[in-house]
Amino acid sequence: MDVYSTDTDSGLLTVIRNQNGKFERVAQIRVGNAPRGSVKFTPDGRGFVSNTSTNTVSEIDALTHKEVGRIEVGSGPRGLHLVGNNKYLLVSNSGSDTISVVDLNERREVLELEVGRDPRHMIVAGGNAYVCLWGEGALAKIDVSGLDAGDIDSVKLLKKITIGEDTFPYSLNVDKTRNIALVACNTPRFVPVVDLDKDEVVENVSLRASGARAVAFTNDSKHALVTLERDNSMAVINLDSLEVTKYIKVGPGPRGVTVDETDIAFVALFARPPFFEYNSIEDFASHAVTIVRLSGANLDDPTAEIPLESVRVGFGPCSVSTFDPTKVERRLHEDSKDDKLVLA
Repeated sequence: MDVYSTDTDSGLLTVIRNQNGKFERVAQIRVGNAPRGSVKFTPDGRGFVSNTSTNTVSEIDALTHKEVGRIEVGSGPRGLHLVGNNKYLLVSNSGSDTISVVDLNERREVLELEVGRDPRHMIVAGGNAYVCLWGEGALAKIDVSGLDAGDIDSVKLLKKITIGEDTFPYSLNVDKTRNIALVACNTPRFVPVVDLDKDEVVENVSLRASGARAVAFTNDSKHALVTLERDNSMAVINLDSLEVTKYIKVGPGPRGVTVDETDIAFVALFARPPFFEYNSIEDFASHAVTIVRLSGANLDDPTAEIPLESVRVGFGPCSVSTFDPTKVERRLHEDSKDDKLVLA
């Protein structure tokens, strides 16, 4: 499994891999200026990341760890999501208050839709994209279901879901077992919970600090993980009680978080030194990804110890994502065997 860190200040993607039980940096990929958001991958290993300062999306090859092209989109691209059976890419353009629809076969923008002030990161669930509107304290709900059939003209803004004035929603994630979205907002000391059947906030989960940036879930769907940039921690939320059960100190300025199939969480530490320096374990500092081993841990016990380690990456890592290249390599190997059988 490869872990990708989006390193905003370096204009890089850093690739980390578990090598004989230890996570190590194995590659760095030069992309555009100020890449933002997690890399989104198609099953065949095409990866995409936004370049906020150059109004483009970089495409990378997950097997060769190289950039292979750039696609022009709107102003200030940030959030991405693959839709339409991986044939299209949604891009939120924070500078032009729009989302772009990119045709990945043609590698070009085919639609730009106005959605609201300063759209940031997004998630897609039930045929709808939910986009955080940083400048409006709301979510834009957009119908993207028609893209499954290639109907570009069917993409439309359905409504806006109010989160709250001056909440500055940054990103969100959906617990599909409960059909709720947890929204990471910059200013309040709580996480809004949106019921996607009702399209309204039904609960606010109290936090000890502000600065929520990203949300991920454990594989058993029992807990949410929320990074708190101003607290240097990650809050653990029990999804049945909707209460924080634990805070895990993960390092300076945590932003992006993702969880792999083995319940290892990867957290991007964005803070720029000398703003913070956190040295509770060796080499645990800014410009790094913290590895949090959650498997077997009692996440409802506030005193339970969680194993941590850290890997240095480029400057200003803001997001993390994972991709397993071995699945593509196996498929290519099987296709090659089939081709040889046909020729024989």
